[in-house]
Amino acid sequence: MANSAFEYLDFDNTEIAFSYKSNKELKRLKWLFKVMNNSTLVNLGSKLTPTLLKYHFPFVSTMVKETIFKQFVGGETIMDTQKVIDQLFNYNALTILDYGAESKSGQDELDAVVDELTKAIELAAANNSVPIITTKLTSLAPNELLIKMQTDTLLTEAEEHEKKQLIRRLDALCKKAYDLNVGIMVDAEESWMQDTIDQLVDEMMRAYNQKAVTVWNTFQLYRKDKLDFLKASFEKAEANGYLLGAKLVRGAYMEKERDRASELGVSSIIQESKEETDIDYNKALTFCIEHYEKIASVCASHNTKSNQLQAHIIEKSKIDVKHPHLNFCQLYGMSDNLTFNLAKAGYNVAKYVPYGPLREVVPYLIRRAQENTAVTTDMSRELRFITKEIKRRGL
Repeated sequence: MANSAFEYLDFDNTEIAFSYKSNKELKRLKWLFKVMNNSTLVNLGSKLTPTLLKYHFPFVSTMVKETIFKQFVGGETIMDTQKVIDQLFNYNALTILDYGAESKSGQDELDAVVDELTKAIELAAANNSVPIITTKLTSLAPNELLIKMQTDTLLTEAEEHEKKQLIRRLDALCKKAYDLNVGIMVDAEESWMQDTIDQLVDEMMRAYNQKAVTVWNTFQLYRKDKLDFLKASFEKAEANGYLLGAKLVRGAYMEKERDRASELGVSSIIQESKEETDIDYNKALTFCIEHYEKIASVCASHNTKSNQLQAHIIEKSKIDVKHPHLNFCQLYGMSDNLTFNLAKAGYNVAKYVPYGPLREVVPYLIRRAQENTAVTTDMSRELRFITKEIKRRGL
């Protein structure tokens, strides 16, 4: 039966969540999340680690690689990720590959990112378990250009050339993905460059999403305007005869956005509360599922209620849980209780697996550590589930 998976879904089942972890790995995991629950240590490490790595302090690189890097990153190279891809697939979970390049500027650097992403698309095409790769436009063009394009300021001749190069790079990647039947997601960025990104991604969707979804945009629902923007994006896709690809996230730049609004003396675009964000996020999920034949969506969330909601609507609507337009995703190294229980029940679920040289992914690692600090008053959700499974195993 198409709707039978929901009855077997139990996000509290730690036996399924950690079945891929040995006793030794589980104990190491408990130690790591205990460390990350210490806000003093995390804040200190976040400030010191980039500098220590920059100046090659002894043992720092090894220590980071053996702890937080191993937990949240698939490897330093594209080939390193294959072991992770295979392990996830053994437990019915897919992989979304993310090359961890951010804020690139020099032309050689930017072209090198395109080469790396092309390799990722080719690896995805060779693996049935890797349906999608991701990219950031801040890795394909200088930040300053993306910001200036949004202000409608007249570009210099050099900037016009950079703009053409950006479009060339993005189009080449989307065409490669289209030719090899691989999806490509474009991540969201800060509001002062997001309009530029949305416009470019719309152009790519119009070109490559005519019959199936190749290109996906990312919608940050912690913004007050993004639910309406999602609906407007769908209307635009309908009017222009293409399918919409929508990755739904809550958001990643809240403090920066609020600080900038305060500096400029304008109203913040960020929701007033987490509850308002949750309401808009779940409305966005519902909207996408209601239009699932013309919108391919990903519930890219660690929120249990949102994942339950999507699974429940799929079941209530009697939609095939394997429909390619209905997907779930969590970050590698987090929320295994969601990922592997969804996978066991038969849903389309993937881990978002970043990779890249250690120095390239340090900003990403710092964000992960900070997210896991003081998530609850005493123990983070991750640590609570790990502790529960250790007790279940009698360790």
